[in-house]
Amino acid sequence: MSRPTYQRIADELQKRIVTGVYRPGDRLPSRQRLSEEFGVGPRVAADAIAHLVAHGYVVTRTGSGAYVRSRPPVRRLTRSWYRESRGGSPFRADMAAQAIRGGWSSESEISTASAETAERLAIAPGDEVMRTRYVFTGNDEPVMLSTSWEPLELTRGTAIVLPEDGPHAGRGVVERMAVIGQRIVHATEIVTARTATAEEADRLGLGRSAVVMLIRRTYFTAERPVETADIVVPPDRYELAYTIPVNPDPE
Repeated sequence: MSRPTYQRIADELQKRIVTGVYRPGDRLPSRQRLSEEFGVGPRVAADAIAHLVAHGYVVTRTGSGAYVRSRPPVRRLTRSWYRESRGGSPFRADMAAQAIRGGWSSESEISTASAETAERLAIAPGDEVMRTRYVFTGNDEPVMLSTSWEPLELTRGTAIVLPEDGPHAGRGVVERMAVIGQRIVHATEIVTARTATAEEADRLGLGRSAVVMLIRRTYFTAERPVETADIVVPPDRYELAYTIPVNPDPE
């Protein structure tokens, strides 16, 4: 099945943006000029521009036209067990290393585990969990989202039941869990990509249908998983760097 005409035009304009023919801040040709260049009506040209807006390549200004979106510099998020085990917030450490003021807002509530969350936490579907939703910021701009789940059977009635409230607020998962005798020994991360939900796009200031990286992270003690999270990262703003320890003399 052939692609719609407006999408073929959008593909060509996107190619020009990616290859630098149109640079960040440049004004795209008007709908009239696009209509003449591609031999289509103004409505089709407008649909092509709308497609680029939805995918985050272009912004429109009322009465002025469409402009190539300025891309922020790509920052690095370091995924490192060494950093996790040192205590404190790995995200804040990453931001500080790049001279960015890192922070976050959060909201926690008791919820029940979905089938997927239950499998990741090795609990039964419907068991109670503490769900915490985060918006991480760099210099007060939203840069990353996360939703975490912790089994209430472990944390209920303890000083860490609310991840961002109490004497251990703002600490990393490894440090918090150690408070209640849960010594985390390893973590797994599965990285995939998908289309952002409408809510994610709004929170991160992305175009609709933008692609995001999804990190499914789970922390384990020697006996069981104790926390799992979905982390949403815009790939045009951040790259992931993994530091993998290697033991040259295994026992």
